[in-house]
This record gives sequence, structure tokens and C-alpha cells, in this order.
Amino acid sequence: MKFVKMSAVCFLLIGMAYAMPLNSSARSCVPGDLLQLISVDYRALKDSPTAMALKQQLMPENIKQFEAALKGIGLDPEKDVDTLTFASFRAGKQGVKTVGVAAGPFNMKAVLKKMKLQKYVPKKYNNSDIYPMDGGFVMSFLDDSTLLFGDGTSIRVALDTRDGQIMGLDTNGNMADMMADVDSAPVWSILDQQGTQNALHSAMGDASKIADYDTIKKRLLGSRYAMSFNSGVNFDMTVITNDSTTAATVSSLLKGYMLYKKVSATPAEKVAVDNTSVDSDGQNVGVHFKANDQQFQSLMHSDLFAAVTH
Repeated sequence: MKFVKMSAVCFLLIGMAYAMPLNSSARSCVPGDLLQLISVDYRALKDSPTAMALKQQLMPENIKQFEAALKGIGLDPEKDVDTLTFASFRAGKQGVKTVGVAAGPFNMKAVLKKMKLQKYVPKKYNNSDIYPMDGGFVMSFLDDSTLLFGDGTSIRVALDTRDGQIMGLDTNGNMADMMADVDSAPVWSILDQQGTQNALHSAMGDASKIADYDTIKKRLLGSRYAMSFNSGVNFDMTVITNDSTTAATVSSLLKGYMLYKKVSATPAEKVAVDNTSVDSDGQNVGVHFKANDQQFQSLMHSDLFAAVTH
């Protein structure tokens, strides 16, 4: 169950339906040295009471700042944004950077006109115009309906990637393959090897101290998850390992941890554990969770949920 709640920490905003793969403009600016990619269908947020409750409880501060910045240039996130995607990547000596891409039916000319009236002066970077935004963000239109945003360094790296100066996502076979398996879901994410190692360590809790986790983690290759709110809450995560023995070992450890946690769990948490299954299939470990809206909203107010999503 920690996998389910952990997913909420990762910039989780929730949509229900009408999911679509990453558009070509957004995909072109994602660097190949990718740590994590998270994509959310933003359009149906308001159609799910559970989604809205989770959004209000867990929405990170940077998402709030971005929404405020969008409003500052005349865009309404609930009406003008279809999908919101975040990419975290390594940028050499500059460390880990993150960019966001918002796609939707923007009226780019109206936005640029308002920014001009507000005396927002763009800076030229190669063939792109970079505009300042509120909250310390800068932005650049990738096309009429795709907006790239982040800090100045992150934006320049993303634009260099689009322009072919830096290797892009499609050169990273592992991450590109994982994305193809989940990118039709309303909410989906892919995580690289190091991120998966850290995430699994957290998910295993005390079990990681008992097991020879340093040996196991070297055999974890990556992970992906998909989440939807059709007929309740559905969460499916796959951890990819390099052999079936490691997958079976990780599966057994997670099952053991859930049984251990159930002993001291609240009634809502016990329902969550009962609604979670773990299995292994070849090199993959699968974590599956399903609950109705009432069960999930009860879980959201539990101490265990608060501790993991803090």
C-alpha cells in the first residue's frame, strides 16, 4: 500500500478519463538522461470528488505556484490545460533539473498580447522566446497549444534537447519502452533505476533492513505506474528487475511487509492492505490496488497515509 500512497507524493494531480500519450512537442524536449516522467490528464479533475479531495490534500507547493502563474498570464488551469507533464532529469554539473509541459487549447495570441500589456519582455534563446512568469518561472511556447515552463536553466536544457543538441527521450530505450506501456492511462509515471531503488527501499520499510537490500537493489532496473479513478481508485505499478529470482524475492518481501503492517493498522488501513495484491511474473513485480471512493477517502485521513505522504 505504500506504493499507492507514495505515488501521491510525486506531484500527483488526478484526472479520470480521456487520457492521451505525450504529444510530439512535449516529447521532443525531454532529455534522455531522465529520472522520472509524470503525466496527468488535467481535464476531468473536477468530475471526481475523490480526485479533488486528494488534490487539495496533497498538491505540492510548486503546482500551486504554477497554477497562480498561469492565471497571471490569462490562462485558467481548469479550462485551458488538458494535460500536465513533469520531467526530472540529470543536467551534468547543473545537477537534477525539472521542467513542466502544459498542453491544451490555449489562445496563444491572446496570452502573448496580455504579457505584452503587462510589459513581460521575452529573451531570445536560439529560435525560441522565453518569457518571465510569476513565481520565479519562465516559459516558452513549443507550439500554439504546448507550453514549456520551469526555471531558466531547465528551460534551456529542454530547448536544446528539442533542437537536437542534447540526446532526447527516444535515445533512452528503457524509459521509452516503459512509457509505451502506461501512457494511455489518466495518470502515469516512469521512474529510472536509481529512483526505483529508492522508492522500493521506502516501500519495504523495516523489511529492507532485514533483507540484503544492497544486493537486491542492484537488480532493479526501473518502474512504471498507472492510476485511474473510474469506478473508484485503481493503481497498478510494475517494478522491473533483471531476473525472475529477484522479482520473486521482492514480491515476497512486500507481501510480508503488508502482513506485518496490518497488525497495527486502523480499520481503513486494513481495508487498504486487503485491497492490495503483489505478485511476480518473470522479471516483473506487480503491485495492484483497488478501492471504492468511500474506502479511499477514509484512508486519506489515516495516520499511515499522512506519514507516508508528508
